[in-house]
Amino acid sequence: MQVRIYQPSKNAMQSGRANTKQWLVEFEPESAREIDPLMGWTSSRDTQGQLRMWFETKEEAIAYAQRQGVMYTVEEPRERKTVPKGYGDNFSTTRLGRWTH
Repeated sequence: MQVRIYQPSKNAMQSGRANTKQWLVEFEPESAREIDPLMGWTSSRDTQGQLRMWFETKEEAIAYAQRQGVMYTVEEPRERKTVPKGYGDNFSTTRLGRWTH
């Protein structure tokens, strides 16, 4: 068994950064999904693929994986790059594109 430990990124539909501080443990799929020949639905015999566990810190998530005896990979979060801007920047003379409205 293999698990992936990471901090999820902000959803595109969110304006805030809720649920991005905690660490998530997800089990990697052990088998491929199968297509049901009658209905065409996809299914899997792997029930651990449905399991998601949240932890407050990365160390807690790693300790859980070690206690369970599963292999794990840790994906470090990327830092956000923010450029502070103000309303006056719309009318700056150093602006690359023309301001039209």
